[in-house]
Amino acid sequence: MKDLPSPTRPLIWVGSSRKDYGEFPIAVQELCGFELFLAQTGQFPPSAKPLKGFGGGLVELISRYDGDAFRTVYTVRFEKAVYVLHAFKKKSKSGIKTPQTDIELIKRRLRDAEQDYAMRINGRQ
Repeated sequence: MKDLPSPTRPLIWVGSSRKDYGEFPIAVQELCGFELFLAQTGQFPPSAKPLKGFGGGLVELISRYDGDAFRTVYTVRFEKAVYVLHAFKKKSKSGIKTPQTDIELIKRRLRDAEQDYAMRINGRQ
């Protein structure tokens, strides 16, 4: 039996994304956790879809559980790390569009991730 590939990129949580993810139901955490592992190994998870409006490289995992929708947004723009930018329970009952407040938060956290990556991975400020 072959061993699973080890993650090639670390998973880095931005802002409160890890805490927010930890509040998801266990079944959602398990599914998204596996799909984040796939992202770490360079694969495209089954529930993933590109998050539009960011110029590429941002991915949204969508999980439905007990009538609710949970979203986990991450970026694969960086060669040596996967950054989880936001994890939230979608509250809007109309449409599938990501609420604007969440889009603004994702934009801020993407900027934070870019700065962190430059310092952490590239050793630049």
